[in-house]
Amino acid sequence: MFNKSEIEQQVAEFLLQIKAIKLQPDNPFTWASGWKSPIYCDNRVTLSHPTIRTYIRQKLVQVIQEEFGSAGCIAGVATAGIPQGVLVAQELGLPFIYVRSKPKDHGTGSMIEGEVIPGQRVVVIEDLISTGKSSLQAVQALRDAGCTVAGLAAIFSYGFDQATENFHEAKCKFYTLSNYNALLKYAEANSYISADESEILRKWRVSPSTWGQ
Repeated sequence: MFNKSEIEQQVAEFLLQIKAIKLQPDNPFTWASGWKSPIYCDNRVTLSHPTIRTYIRQKLVQVIQEEFGSAGCIAGVATAGIPQGVLVAQELGLPFIYVRSKPKDHGTGSMIEGEVIPGQRVVVIEDLISTGKSSLQAVQALRDAGCTVAGLAAIFSYGFDQATENFHEAKCKFYTLSNYNALLKYAEANSYISADESEILRKWRVSPSTWGQ
């Protein structure tokens, strides 16, 4: 068995160390959704750091083996989940496919790229979970194609209640290597943020869609 708390803290450390996660309570970011946020996460940065990339790959593999059981295929969610999924599939010696955000507008019009085998047990790999909607769109596309989705594994989650509810409604198990609470715990303990900044970050998580308005 892996140590969940230890992994959460180690991944939080890595993401802050390489600035894959940036915390700016006094100078918020604007997300694509229009939300104002004191945090920005880009886990693609991990791919540029071999030691961290390897650690994440190995832990995602452990999650799959211990939380989801056997799988016949790994599916990445476009676009940031694709490279992470390829690394995991290579480690496990499994086929890899990926799911687009929408069907391509030319050729076959496919939403899923790669060889899809109906009935195959698939584990989905994602880099980041916010509300979970885009991840679950990929899950539904795989189910529509006849696959059995064992679950979804990701590097980081903001821990929104909405995401938990969405995955529950979709009857899809999910697991993340680290999360917002673990990140704040590490950031506070290692002077990445002050007590006041920590309070701002906690308030944002309560109502992210209206924060900063």
